[in-house]
Amino acid sequence: MYTFSNRLKMGSFIAMAVGLIFLTIGFVSAPSTVEEAKAIVAAAHDGHGGGHGEEATHHGEDKGHAAADAHDDGHDASHDLHLLHQLQNRPWAALYVAAFFFFMIALGVLAFYAVQRAAQAGWSPMLFRVMEGITAYLVPGGIIVFVILVLSVLHINHLFVWMDADVVANDKLLQGKAGYLNPTFFLVRAAIFLGGWIFYRQYSRKLSLAQDESDDNSNFVKNFRWSAAFLVFYLVTESMMSWDWIMSLDPHWFSTLFGWYVFASMFVSGITVIAMISIYLKSKGYLEQVNDSHIHDLAKFMFAISIFWTYLWFAQFMLIWYANIPEEVTYFVTRLEDYKLPFFAMLAMNFIFPLLVLMNSDYKRVNWFVVMAGIVVLLGHYLDVFNMVMPATVGDQWHIGLPEIGGILFFGGLFIYWVFTALTKAPLQPKRNPFLEESRQFHY
Repeated sequence: MYTFSNRLKMGSFIAMAVGLIFLTIGFVSAPSTVEEAKAIVAAAHDGHGGGHGEEATHHGEDKGHAAADAHDDGHDASHDLHLLHQLQNRPWAALYVAAFFFFMIALGVLAFYAVQRAAQAGWSPMLFRVMEGITAYLVPGGIIVFVILVLSVLHINHLFVWMDADVVANDKLLQGKAGYLNPTFFLVRAAIFLGGWIFYRQYSRKLSLAQDESDDNSNFVKNFRWSAAFLVFYLVTESMMSWDWIMSLDPHWFSTLFGWYVFASMFVSGITVIAMISIYLKSKGYLEQVNDSHIHDLAKFMFAISIFWTYLWFAQFMLIWYANIPEEVTYFVTRLEDYKLPFFAMLAMNFIFPLLVLMNSDYKRVNWFVVMAGIVVLLGHYLDVFNMVMPATVGDQWHIGLPEIGGILFFGGLFIYWVFTALTKAPLQPKRNPFLEESRQFHY
């Protein structure tokens, strides 16, 4: 049985505490009046020599917020209110990015786990307990994301512009989408998604543990059937979730590739965390039967899904850029003008880096090398979520400061605490999986 080390547990508590303090500072320092907002921007403008200046705040307005903001000299009342909302959104957006990022890791692992079960893969049963530990985070992570969505519906924040009745009243396009984009239906869908994902995780885990104590393979067969059915549910709900929770932040813009794009991001992030936690447990003397070939295969998936993510990113970007249709291209114009550093850093970390370091088969067997690659890939996909959320919510008023770092620390600490606590609940090695011996003897 795995024992959660006191040092790691203390580290997770410290991360949560520091993260909470940083997030609190972010919320407390957000402006409450238009005058405060203008003063903050003026101070930033003076300090940065025009980096995030007041005159630049019109860049994101034609996406979703266009109805609320006129293209005048940028200093009228609606512009000032929009600026206030952007600055008030910053701690909320930082919270949301981190909450979604760690939740999507668990959801990506759940998809990978279900694929292994449905495919009856022979190499991976030795890693099932690690995957089940990571997916335990779906419960707290899902609840937190749902609470943020409820607070958005209650107008506690201004993350989703289509939830503002005044904006919709002046926007024909949003009125046309009101059948789908309405707060009640939005929350009902979110509850269905989360309920289905968490139910499958809990039930599959129950069958997995029952199989260890069983004298036949009936629980294994049930798990196979449930996993195959779940993957159908997952493919539909994951796409809808990405439209609802991310794409509707930019309600004038849409991409038919977006569900796959978000899936690729969560899938590679999830597989990366499986590899990193497996390597950590091996370094502590657990998972003796997990060999270099298992780690090699996980690193191979990290490489392959990074290339798949890049293919989707390029397909989405190139077609929109080449067609040059104004309502489509604004999405990327905003990011290229105001988010150059995170935009290109994300591309380097999610494509160029994995391509160069994970192509060699021998390197995929070197544990520290896989961990180093994993850290860069995870930071890159955090930036990916950052790039998806921030331009629509805070416009060009972004920084990576206390709220953003606080969000990563708080949810990272919570993730570590919840996952490693779940790992202590059952033996790390399954006993009666029919493919256990094949997994133990696995050699690439």
